Amino acid sequence: MPSMLKSLKLLSDPTRLRILHLLSQEGLSVADLQEVLGMGQSRISTALSQLKTGGLVRDERSGKNNIYRSAMETEILALATQAATELPESGKDLTALKHLLAKRRDRTRLYFDQLAGRFGRDYVPGRSWKGLAEALLKVMARGVVADLGAGEGTLSQLMAQRAEKVIAVDLSPNMVEFGTALAREHGLDNLEYRLGDIESPPLDPGSVDLVVLSQALHHAGHPLNALRAAFVALRPGGRLIVLDLLAHSFEEARDLYADTWLGFAEADLAAMLEEAGFRQVETAVVDREEQAPHFQTLLGVAARPS
Repeated sequence: MPSMLKSLKLLSDPTRLRILHLLSQEGLSVADLQEVLGMGQSRISTALSQLKTGGLVRDERSGKNNIYRSAMETEILALATQAATELPESGKDLTALKHLLAKRRDRTRLYFDQLAGRFGRDYVPGRSWKGLAEALLKVMARGVVADLGAGEGTLSQLMAQRAEKVIAVDLSPNMVEFGTALAREHGLDNLEYRLGDIESPPLDPGSVDLVVLSQALHHAGHPLNALRAAFVALRPGGRLIVLDLLAHSFEEARDLYADTWLGFAEADLAAMLEEAGFRQVETAVVDREEQAPHFQTLLGVAARPS
C-alpha cells in the first residue's frame, strides 16, 4: 500500500492533482493528457513518473502508447476528488475530457481524417479545396449570416451568393469602406458591412441564423466575450462556426499580424464555447501548413439551444 504521507505530498501539486482527477475518470495516454490539459509533454511525463513511483497510477501498453490509469486506494481517491474540485481548472478539464472521449467514439471522423490526408495528393483535373469550399458555402450559408472580423469580406462575398443576407462586421473603417465598395461593384445587394468590434457587434439579439468567426477570435481582447456576443446574436437553433489557429509558440505573430492570442488549445476552445452557452460543440484540427512555423487550423462548430 502506498505511503499516506508520500501520497499526500503528491496530491499537493496542482498539475499532479489535475492528472489524477482525469485518470480517475478514464485511462489516458500522454498525448490525451496534452490535449485535455494544454500542457507540454515533458511536464506531463514528469508528473506521471512521480505518480507512478508513488503508486498512485499504473500504466499498460496499448499499441504504440502507454495508457495511464488511476491506482489510488479508496481513501486517497476520495481526498484527491475533493481537492480537485477546489481547483479553478477542474470544470474545464472535465469538459475537455468529455470532448476527447466523444472524438474517440467518432469512427466517422477517423475515416474522414484519413480521407483528408489523401485529398489533393493525387492530381485530378478540376478538383481543389477552393472549389469544394465554394460549393459547400453555396449549400450551407442560408438565412441571415454574420461574418465577425470579416476584414475585406472575401468569405462574406462567397456566402452572400446563397444567403438571404450577410452582415460583415469589422473594426477597421478602411476594411469596411473597401468591402462596401467591392460588394457594390459585384452587385451583392444583400451584403452589408458594419463597423464594430466582435466583442460587441452591431447586431440585434436573436437576429441571425449563422455566425462565422474566421481567424478573428485570436484578435479579441476577451475571446469569451466575443463568443457570448455571438450567442446573443443568434436565433434559437442558430449555428456558430469558428476557424482559428491552434495554440502555437510563434511569438512574432503578435507584431507581424497584430495577434492578441497565440491561437487556442482545442480543449480551451471547447470549454469557452460551452461557457458561452453553446451546445452540440465539436472541435477538430483540420489543417497544418507545410511552411514554418507550421500554423495549424482549429475548427469549432456549435449551436445555440432551441
